[in-house]
Amino acid sequence: MRRLVLDVLLMAGATGCSRLLGLVRDATIADRFGTSGAYDAFLIAFFVPHFLRQLLAEGALSTAFVPLYTGQRIAGNDADRFASALLTWLVVLFALVVGFGVAFAPMYVPFLASGFSSEKLSLAIALTRVVFPFIALVGFSAVFMGILNSHRRFFVASLAPVWFNVGMILGVLVLVPRFPQQPALGLAIGVLIGGGGQLLFQLPALHRVGFRFRPVLWPVHPEIRRLVRLMMPALLTLAVTQVNLLVDNKLASHLGDGGIASLQYGMRLFQLPLGVFAVSVATALLPRFSEAWARKDAERFSAYLSEGVALGALVLLPAMVGLFVIGADVVRLLFEHGSFTPSDTARATRVLSFYLIGLFPYGLIYIFSRAAYALKRTRLPLLAAVVGVGINIMFDLVLVSVMQEAGLALATAVAGIVNASLLGLFLLPRPNVPIRQLGLVSIGCGLLFGVTWAIRRLVGQSPCAVAVFAPLVAGVTFYVVYVRCTPLWLFIGRLRGH
Repeated sequence: MRRLVLDVLLMAGATGCSRLLGLVRDATIADRFGTSGAYDAFLIAFFVPHFLRQLLAEGALSTAFVPLYTGQRIAGNDADRFASALLTWLVVLFALVVGFGVAFAPMYVPFLASGFSSEKLSLAIALTRVVFPFIALVGFSAVFMGILNSHRRFFVASLAPVWFNVGMILGVLVLVPRFPQQPALGLAIGVLIGGGGQLLFQLPALHRVGFRFRPVLWPVHPEIRRLVRLMMPALLTLAVTQVNLLVDNKLASHLGDGGIASLQYGMRLFQLPLGVFAVSVATALLPRFSEAWARKDAERFSAYLSEGVALGALVLLPAMVGLFVIGADVVRLLFEHGSFTPSDTARATRVLSFYLIGLFPYGLIYIFSRAAYALKRTRLPLLAAVVGVGINIMFDLVLVSVMQEAGLALATAVAGIVNASLLGLFLLPRPNVPIRQLGLVSIGCGLLFGVTWAIRRLVGQSPCAVAVFAPLVAGVTFYVVYVRCTPLWLFIGRLRGH
């Protein structure tokens, strides 16, 4: 149980490469589509495969699989036979899921986008049928990722999504021009190319850790039954959580062209620090949580949980402060070209500013939910998610008429605060709350805001690149020095031994 910081840094580096390439992808899409109705239609088409990806692949499946696979390895059982059995059954499951998804698209897409015109709706249905096989590609990829994470091979699994971004960029640059009548079709095909690349990239690493696929369909492996039992609450939790996005998109579809796209652009920047740091911390902690609990080491488990909270605050709170100060400049630098106009920048920036209120709470949700799944307390995240969704829908309905898509973003942030608070109340023992570290981080973030705000005022009407990078470099430099000169550096030093 060593090298927590190193594992997090490796994953953060790999995920950072993926997220930066994701920004290139989004900038490419913004240049070609802006906040057009065609991009709104694509986002609705991609919603259900992405929804199922969270449920059946990178969410519930991966989270429930890692503790069971790790437990099999620690017990000296044939863990690879369990993984092979799971992959065999997924071939059958995903064939059915993709078939139903393609066949019934005309029935569920109109419900998701009730505010679309008939033309936009027809485009969304056509695109849905193209992108739906993505769920199968990413489902198998998620199992491969779980195997590698259990073997503490985090880097390759974290780097694999780079190829998803590559596929979508190729779709925009190469395929979109080939479909002048329906350019969004090129983007949809790019999704499939990216999903295939993400899957194939992990195969050499799987071979190196010794995994060999051996089809096992019958009799059903006993761990498959345990996996299904563990997944059910997780499936419900994620399904409930995705209701937030469903409701947001449905309401945004009534705001005219660009409502859904504005949410998407703001969400992309909001998810950048979450994907790079929060997911990396939570992914590195999951096998550690599982091992500690399998060895009945409750003290070590609590220590990991406390350190995860402190480490999440250490990186997410300053990221929140920085994006508050230079968010508009970042949106302008990345997206405001081609079809993306200054008014689009204003909409996306406003959405981002309200999303950021929930940045740290959503980071905590990642960590707390992994801890709950390792403890086999899978109902707790479900209950917290149900309450969060109720809060989200209530605020959505109240705020959308007054604040438009920005109100939907604020509702999402409030729901995240409620969800994280409930999980922390039941999971994090009071003696283990890292009050000292949280206090030091809060002081540092207050000073960081002053530094970045002053530098941003100093550069004034400079070009976008200067307006972004001058405060960014000054802020990162100040924060690193602050951490080095406070007890936070000793805290980081202690993590190096975990």
